[in-house]
Parts: sequence; structure tokens; C-alpha cells
Amino acid sequence: MWGSRCFLGTARKCCLLRWMSLKVCKRSTLLFGVLWFGSWLLLNGLLFVHRNMFSDACTDDKSRRILHRVCEEYQQGVLTGDLCEDLCIEGTVEYKRCLYYENGKKVMVADWRGIPVVLKSKLENFSSYEPFGFLDYLDTPGNIRVQEELTPLDVVLYATLEIKSSLGLETNINMTMPQLWGQHVRDQGWVYTQAELASLWALLQQEEYTFLRMLQDLSQHVAKVVGSCGHFYAVEYLVAGHAWDQNIFSIDDSSGLDQTSWNGYARPGIDRDRIHRIALSFLEMVGHFEEDFSHHLHLCDIKPENFAIRKDLTVVAIDVDMAFFEPKMQDILEQNCTSDRDCNFFDCVSKCDTHTKKCGSKRKNSNLQVICEKIFRPWFSPTVLGSNAELPLQVELQSAVQECAETEGGLNVEFGRAIRQRLSGLLTHLLQESAANKQAHIRSGHPHTALNF
Repeated sequence: MWGSRCFLGTARKCCLLRWMSLKVCKRSTLLFGVLWFGSWLLLNGLLFVHRNMFSDACTDDKSRRILHRVCEEYQQGVLTGDLCEDLCIEGTVEYKRCLYYENGKKVMVADWRGIPVVLKSKLENFSSYEPFGFLDYLDTPGNIRVQEELTPLDVVLYATLEIKSSLGLETNINMTMPQLWGQHVRDQGWVYTQAELASLWALLQQEEYTFLRMLQDLSQHVAKVVGSCGHFYAVEYLVAGHAWDQNIFSIDDSSGLDQTSWNGYARPGIDRDRIHRIALSFLEMVGHFEEDFSHHLHLCDIKPENFAIRKDLTVVAIDVDMAFFEPKMQDILEQNCTSDRDCNFFDCVSKCDTHTKKCGSKRKNSNLQVICEKIFRPWFSPTVLGSNAELPLQVELQSAVQECAETEGGLNVEFGRAIRQRLSGLLTHLLQESAANKQAHIRSGHPHTALNF
């Protein structure tokens, strides 16, 4: 009896141990599965982040490889341009550093015969651009038939259609190709090789290049294109603005001013007249973009980083990927909507018609309003002005800037013009007052400093 009880007890213990072992095994398996799945998710997440954040990292090695590939294609006769010889043969275009890579766009700083320039391309590889379709139908051994069959008028027509498509702007058919591509083509008497046509077509697919070339001789407020090689084009190097800490521009050797960062009036030793002159140049740019072209030009990404200054303190738009003439602006704004928030396209906004569920085709704000809000208001704030904020002209200027920033002027052209003239008048008076005070200090024998009016 006792032996059977012992046997039964042992059996129960064995069963219990087996059950516990099985349970532990199941838990271990489940835990292992959870850990494996978690590790798999973490690894894939890291790979995703790496691909999206670091695969397009802006590095000198990658930049040099990109330019080396451009030169290889130039030597193979695939692409050409008026900077190719200097970049690939003479070595007078010298790579300096990478500025940024963003969504495929490559931007680098180079030195061209002692002059700093910025090299840009919307896409990394020449082959990534859509080929010039007309070339596919030409038998081109030695490029002979391209020269015979593709006339200058054909090229102008194709370029005109591309400009109309990219900018939403009607282009005069009499526009000459040298205006679009530079002196290189003019010197050749309008005889186009396949490499020239392919390079031009790659450039025309880049809205910023087309925009800058179109306005090259029409506006001092856009960056100048100085040349191109294949799909890369070079623009003048200028000092861009900053968004942090109310800083607007960094001043260095390239601007011809002293080497310091300034934020309006807060730092001693900075001439306030420069600030007023730059503000006046902003206003001049606004009037120019609104009144001097066949269509109003809208800036939909207004921030200090997208502007620069030349030595003469002229404000220059240096990033115009988000600049649109009125016809294209209307196409962009006129979208389906349920509220006004659906009608915001960066800094260009319109109103939602709740009956038709469509955004209005007209922009309700304006370039001036956004500049007042994002640049002038922090620039001329009491915090920055300090004790000078109580001076009569400064108080009036702050009031005008506040009104400009808070009042929608896109649908009221006359109001926009009036507030622009008011701001311009106040800034001019401040400059005149400063000049008069400087003269008074000179006559009184007191040394003048930049902090004096």
C-alpha cells in the first residue's frame, strides 16, 4: 500500500514536472518569438532610417564622384556646356565643399578662377533626366543629321514649350537660344550637336534654372547663372540669411562687409543704415515682382535662408524652387477643399468656397505680407530695437509692419501698394535722419559710432 502510494506520488510529481516544463518551454518559445520579431522590426526600422536619412548624406567624397562622372560623360561626348572645359580639362573650376543634398537635389560650392560659385542640379545623374525626344528619331552618326535637320527655330520652339510648361508663362517665340543657354552657343553660330541639345534639355527640366535664365537680364533680385556643364549649372555665390535667433544674414568677405553675424540693432558696431537699406531692397523686390513682368510673381517659400545680399546690399532670391507666375499659381491653388486649411500651399494661401468645395484661384495673402510677418516683424521688434524702440519714427515703423503682417493684401492690390509706399517712406526718413545726425556729430566734433542716429 505504501509502495503504491509512493508510486502514485512519484507519477504525480513527474506529471507536474512535465506540465511545468512544457509551460516553461511554451513561454520560452513565445518570448523568443516576441524578441525575434522585435529585433526584426528594430533592424528594419534602422535600415529604413539609414536609407532615408543617411543614404543621401552630403559628403565630399560623394560630391567629387558625382563631378568626376560628369567629366567622364563630357569626355565621352554625352554632355557639354560652357563650364565643362574649365571643370574637366583646365581644372579652373575647383570643388570646395558640399552644401546640401535634398530630395535628389545636389548643391555644392566651387571656386571658378578665384570666384566662388554654387553648382546645382535637381537630379544626381544626367541619365535621370528625360531625353530630348526628337533625337530618338534622328540617325546621327557624327551628329551630321542633327545639324542638318534640327534648325534653331525647332530648338527655340521646343524650349518655348518647355518653359511654358514649367513656369506657366507664355514665352515670345522670338526669344533667342543664347538667352537660355549662354555665350557658348552664340559663338558656334547656332549649330547644335547632340550633346548640346541633350544638355540644354536636361537644364530646361529644372524649373529653377529656367526661371533664373528667363529673368537673367530682367531682374537684379535673382541670382545670376554663370555657366553650366551637362545637367549642372553654376550661380553666383552669395551669403544666405539665417532663421535662428532673429539673425537675418551672416556677413563675411563675400559680401564686402565686416565678418560678423548681426540681428538688426542688438549688436554694437553694426551700422543700422545697412539694415534700413536692405529692408528697402526687400520692398523694391516686392514691387518689381508684382508690377514689372507680364504676370505677378509669387514667392511661396519666404524665409531668410532663401534670400541673400550682394555687396551693394541688394536683396537676391537665391532659392526659387517655390516661385510661380500667376497662371501656374492659379493652377496650384485651385484644388478641392473642405476648409481654408486645405487651400494653404506653403506661404501662398487662398480661401475655400464651401459651396463648390474648391479653393479660390487667387492668392489671398501676398509676398509683402509674408515678408512683413517672417522678416520685418522680428527684425524691427522692440526686443531687438531696445531703447530706440520708443523713438517716434521707430514706433511708426513698428505699427506699419504690424499692419502689413496682419492684413491680407493679396486680393487688394491698392492696399498692398499703399502699405509698401508707407514702409518705404519710413525707412527713407530713418536714413535721412541718420545722415543728418552723423553730420551734426561731425560738426560738433564728437566721434561718430554706428550706434548714433
